[in-house]
Amino acid sequence: MQKRTRSLLEELEIIGNNRDMNHVIESRAHNVITSAINLIELMNRQYSPEKAEILEKKLLSAIKGKDAHRFAKSLRKKDEDQ
Repeated sequence: MQKRTRSLLEELEIIGNNRDMNHVIESRAHNVITSAINLIELMNRQYSPEKAEILEKKLLSAIKGKDAHRFAKSLRKKDEDQ
């Protein structure tokens, strides 16, 4: 009888399928939230309090509306206003 060996890709796929999706979602959410906090802090240091507040609202609106271009457009507009 011939023994069947698995390829490396098959092994990785099996490992990937066994991962706990709750853990994956928690980890990704943690990374996104930490990055957003760092971005907001950077905006607060870089811009006036009024502009930083507007950009923070635009950022949250872009996330809620699932439209990354919305924030980029508002950021470019702020650069043009200066």
